Amino acid sequence: MDLNQGEGSEARFAAYVAGLGSVIGQAVRMRPLRDYCTGLMLPGERKSVEPMAARTAPARTAAQHQSLLHFVANADWSDEEVLAKVREIVLPAIEKNGPIEVWIIDDTSFPKQGKHSVGVHHQYCGQLGKQANCQVAVSLSIANHSASLPVAYRLYLPQEWSKDRVRRKKVGVPKEIKFKTKSEIALEQIRWACEAGLPRGAALLDAAYGRDSQLRAGMTELGVPYVAGIVPTILMWAPGHGPRRMDKPMNNTGRRDEPDLISAKKVALALPKQAWRTVTWREGSAEKLSSRFARVRVRVGYNKLIPKTSSPEWLLIEWPEGEAEPTKYWLSTLPENVRFQQLVDLAKLRWRIERDYQELKQEVGLGHYEGRGWRGFHHHATLCIAAYGFLIAEQATISPSGARSATPFQAPRLPDNYRPRGSARAA
Repeated sequence: MDLNQGEGSEARFAAYVAGLGSVIGQAVRMRPLRDYCTGLMLPGERKSVEPMAARTAPARTAAQHQSLLHFVANADWSDEEVLAKVREIVLPAIEKNGPIEVWIIDDTSFPKQGKHSVGVHHQYCGQLGKQANCQVAVSLSIANHSASLPVAYRLYLPQEWSKDRVRRKKVGVPKEIKFKTKSEIALEQIRWACEAGLPRGAALLDAAYGRDSQLRAGMTELGVPYVAGIVPTILMWAPGHGPRRMDKPMNNTGRRDEPDLISAKKVALALPKQAWRTVTWREGSAEKLSSRFARVRVRVGYNKLIPKTSSPEWLLIEWPEGEAEPTKYWLSTLPENVRFQQLVDLAKLRWRIERDYQELKQEVGLGHYEGRGWRGFHHHATLCIAAYGFLIAEQATISPSGARSATPFQAPRLPDNYRPRGSARAA
């Protein structure tokens, strides 16, 4: 389907939703699909079911509320099939400005006040920057320098939830869903992307994921290069040094047998002055973004590693002028001949996922779902990604730092007696 045909944006949106309808199942679902996606696109503070019902059908809000609620919370259409159709339609628009360059692993959180919504637990909440009661979902996005699109999305189910049969049954967690760490979910999504034949790119990870040696090793086994943020305490052999016990797996006491292992921070601080250079990676909103970097080839040591199987990889360090010590570290399995500027550029391309989540939450209401169930949580996210995909297709020709238009629709007048209820932090 060509979204760049000559009609206006509303006509293109209708064609887009019709494309999604081809995988939604029963024909009776077409209307709530269209109305739900329209509600996500319309201006409005809240994108939960009740206010969307009022906006999309002000003359019959109660009936519309029941229709949309059933469609998102109970109908058994496939999230995977809808996301695949979104990808099929939107990917050509993204690739008009160049091929897919990266796969971005990340998670996003949703603060909650109650304890009954699926997956809610006291855990680290990135949105608040502290431990809090929240839900967390892990995602994989494909991206180039002009656009990005989430292609896989799954709620993280804490151990307390995964072991509680009563709570699982109340919110409809499928029996096949077992406890997996966020890194295990991420690796599962990477494996799926490889099997699905998605356009390949280097995987980008922040330090929360990049510090996981099993995740990094898993991507290497799959043939997926990475640029992974790490913590400065990760141990490695600096240039000119290497393991002494090549054929025996390392363990938590292995450092006694490998005295040449030092932290990434020590490697960085030992580099000569000439190793550091200023690199510019992109235009920011006000000026070009640049900082001071160094890179060096290292071999990383971690628990269960058989040293003879390890290979050199890049350690990239950022040390901005005026800072007392380096501020960021990455490991990368990109080729040895990768250009310095390209390595920095890809490491910094993670900004796209931060923008994705900002716009998914602010423009199409990703965090506004107020239901408690597993199916509804994922259906709502899928439809938010679908609405966002349309915006990407509409705006793919705009510079990444340029202004992004919001919805192509005008909000209808709400009933005079309408009073919004609910909160993103409810349940």
